[in-house]
Amino acid sequence: MSENRFKIMFDGALLPGVDITTAKLNLAELFKSDVAAIERLFSGRPVALKRDLSHSDAQTYLQALAKTGIDARIESEPSIELNLSDVPEPAPVAAFVQDPQSPYAPPYAAVGETVTGFAPLKPFSFQGRIGRLRFLAWTMVLTLVTLGLGSVLALMGLAVLSSDSSGGLILAGLLAFILIAALGFVSIQFSVQRLHDIGWSGWLWLLNLVPFVGSFFPFVMMIMPGNSVANRYGAPPPPNSNAVKVLSCLWVVFIALVFIGGLAGGLSAIQDEYQSATQSAYESDSISPSEIEDQTAVETEPVPNSADDAAEEAQPPVDSAKE
Repeated sequence: MSENRFKIMFDGALLPGVDITTAKLNLAELFKSDVAAIERLFSGRPVALKRDLSHSDAQTYLQALAKTGIDARIESEPSIELNLSDVPEPAPVAAFVQDPQSPYAPPYAAVGETVTGFAPLKPFSFQGRIGRLRFLAWTMVLTLVTLGLGSVLALMGLAVLSSDSSGGLILAGLLAFILIAALGFVSIQFSVQRLHDIGWSGWLWLLNLVPFVGSFFPFVMMIMPGNSVANRYGAPPPPNSNAVKVLSCLWVVFIALVFIGGLAGGLSAIQDEYQSATQSAYESDSISPSEIEDQTAVETEPVPNSADDAAEEAQPPVDSAKE
């Protein structure tokens, strides 16, 4: 058989000769609480200050309370014998309910907000999380927008150059600067949300500016998997839609086109260089027709063998009648 248990009850009564204000201050000091919380104990309704005590512990508590000037009393708690067959199915409790009347109750407060299943997407924010595929998809959209606006600005620049307008050239340069700054800012927001999904601080984006580290850190952000549960940056992002999957796959096509274009351009440059070198070698080895005529004339002109032969050729003919 279990030992009888007791509780200490208080209904606002005071000991003779004790002022209510003094009693409230003494209770506040005993319970290490403020007077506003003690006010609830003097509502006139019985309040259990302490439960489930042995008789000796109840006496100790009662003596301590008597020093504050209140007239508390000890009551026995009824023993309860439970039969599992008689216990009804408990209803689900939304939150732990604590008796606000008892100053012995432990403090209770909501530690954090209720986290939903998935966090809402915030494309233009430094808050939130995005996964790998969504990071690639959003970056692809940003790349396509950059190419489109860049083409428009290039056409505007050509028109300004053809018109020879200094004011238009300054305006085009200003628009280009604003466009580059805005697109770069949005790109940083995407990267910060990707880092949040991994569980890293967004300040790690600055590693992209570090030499050598910045050459491979973007690939780390694309490869590292995110947390499947909520982390300190919020709940996980929603599942990827079909549009996200298609846009992320476009990177494969884009990289393939860039590779093929670069390869074709390199082969064309090598072929042009080879043709130029071949033409230069052919021109250096060939002889012009004027050079051929000059060489033929030099070869046909007789060269004298000696000075005597040259003198004999210079003598006048001999007159036969004089001989």
